[in-house]
Amino acid sequence: MPPAARLLRKDQRHIVALGGGHGLAASLSALRLLTDHLTAVVTVADDGGSSGRLRHDFHVLPPGDLRMALAALCDDSDWGHTWRDVLQHRFGGSGELNGHALGNLMIVSIWELLGDPVRGLDLVGRLLGARGRVLPMAAEPLEIIAEIRGHDPASPDETVVVRGQHRIASSPGTVSSIGILPTCPRPCPEALTSVAEADWIVFGPGSWFTSIMPHLLVPDLADALVATKARRLLNLNLEVARDETRDFSAEDHLRSFAANAPALRLDAVLADPSVVDDHAALKVAATDVGAELVVAPVVARGRPGVHDPLRLAAALRDVISA
Repeated sequence: MPPAARLLRKDQRHIVALGGGHGLAASLSALRLLTDHLTAVVTVADDGGSSGRLRHDFHVLPPGDLRMALAALCDDSDWGHTWRDVLQHRFGGSGELNGHALGNLMIVSIWELLGDPVRGLDLVGRLLGARGRVLPMAAEPLEIIAEIRGHDPASPDETVVVRGQHRIASSPGTVSSIGILPTCPRPCPEALTSVAEADWIVFGPGSWFTSIMPHLLVPDLADALVATKARRLLNLNLEVARDETRDFSAEDHLRSFAANAPALRLDAVLADPSVVDDHAALKVAATDVGAELVVAPVVARGRPGVHDPLRLAAALRDVISA
């Protein structure tokens, strides 16, 4: 553990982090410095790359985002770092393994042996000495659907329905609305329990429409997020006007959150100064969803768009302990 990390005293709060991909990994890298009671609830809608191939071939949950969350929670030891690197290793070459992450293959193999995705993830977590638990947001794979204006550059004013996380994330158009199929997926009971028992729920950072918002569209999970006594924090992205939200401001993210989960209130919104163009407007937008706006530097120095785990941990600590 870096010396500076030792200055961040851990407490016994139970924290649940929701998201997927690199954004969730950044959140977990910071939160693991604050508590030993950490659970990641991870999106299961990926349909591209190695995850998409395994999902199609074996009819399983896409393992990639789950793998990345496990890697982010590995033990800070030679053992933990070695197994993290094994999980993250991606095959090259020109054969059938090209592009597959070894960890994806390992997770799917364990799922086939145990017949239980949660037990399989817990087993991989023990192998890594993971400082937390990783759970899927639903017990079956999901498909994201979106209405996108300008998906076809030749028809910039036309709105079409686009299916699949990969196609939505790579679309040049503007997302108008999103949904999931099936609309009422089988819940993951352990994820619902973790939300019910949490002291804090942390949303983001991450791809807005394909990693964060889908959690709000799983009915049982959304109900649990509304019913929990936990406090709720939204960690805004460092680059709010990029990719899926290229036309969004920071305030637009909060309006989108309210539109997709009108019954869900937030307690805090954390934003790096670099994304705050209009402090007063963002404060009003945060208040509209019940939250206090907290502006604190969390970006890595000299690396725009990348979170510094220690700076993010310090900012989260100040909010959570207040």
